[in-house]
Amino acid sequence: MTPADPHTWFPQFYGNAAIRALASACRWTISGQIGEEAPGDPTKPPKRKAPIDVRHLLDGCTPSCQHGGPLRGAFAQDETCLLTLDELTTAIPNAANTAFYIQAQTDGLLVLDIEADCPPGVATDLLRLSGILYSELSMSGRGFHLVMPLPKNFHDFPIAAGKRVLREEHGWYELLLDHWLTFTRQPVPDRIVVHVDAAISAPAFVSIEDLYAQLAVNASKSSGASASAVDTSEDMPGIPYSQIIVEQTLAVAHHQLREPGDFNHDMSRWEFSVLASLHGWMRTQLRAYGALGVEYSTSDAAWLLYKAALEVIPARPKHSERRNGRPFLLDRAAALVADREARSSSTN
Repeated sequence: MTPADPHTWFPQFYGNAAIRALASACRWTISGQIGEEAPGDPTKPPKRKAPIDVRHLLDGCTPSCQHGGPLRGAFAQDETCLLTLDELTTAIPNAANTAFYIQAQTDGLLVLDIEADCPPGVATDLLRLSGILYSELSMSGRGFHLVMPLPKNFHDFPIAAGKRVLREEHGWYELLLDHWLTFTRQPVPDRIVVHVDAAISAPAFVSIEDLYAQLAVNASKSSGASASAVDTSEDMPGIPYSQIIVEQTLAVAHHQLREPGDFNHDMSRWEFSVLASLHGWMRTQLRAYGALGVEYSTSDAAWLLYKAALEVIPARPKHSERRNGRPFLLDRAAALVADREARSSSTN
């Protein structure tokens, strides 16, 4: 039997320039059923469709592996679990789909995900946007995935730029900025293309910049605080008792931190949990030293939280990226400090 050739089956996907631009990123896998079939057993999680650790799949699952079922979820968005598109295509040519972790600020592209329940008129307007680089049907067969260039006004909205997803208020569509997407590789049917091309009414949005601006403004209005609300210097300033505050925080928080497995090895969620736990214990230390007359700014708190986090969060490639002009984890620490300060202010 002739080996499967996905390039022949899905030429519009594999030959697309935008897809080829993403192909070399080591963030590709397939979506599969994670978990075990365990009807009536509440101690075992039900199966769910999720991006898999494809390297683990190819290496072969053994009885000693501590996870349910033959597949393990992708717990890292890099070469630890994932492949390039060409590697994936060669290794699993008959895969039913391909999954990719989009990082808009790194890739220069984002994905507009139009849901199956989006009103037809709204969906038509979105399909008329200028600059669409790649389009396909979603897994439901009733929605759409559109790969678009990063908007020219992307950084005009720092709160929105720091989000993983920007959702329309009704949930009809969303912009994926730092998120998984399962590509079906199924082209939009000709009948829909003809319908979209025949539309003559003025569209609600002309460009991705128009669409992004509206979602970004709404995100800004709904956010009580963001990482950009905390200004950190290029280098850590001199902070009174900084070393002992970090050490005491780690000492009391060490046995309270949750494990990545508690979050299905979603490292982003786990890291946020670690930051939140460390911040809770650190506030106790800051209040104690504050009683001595020392005043700590939100910038100080972000730096101290960042230093503590570096001691317990393993390094991964994402940490080398920069957000709001500073290291990724420092920006996440600043975002958490800003959020907790905003919550505290709203209850006082």
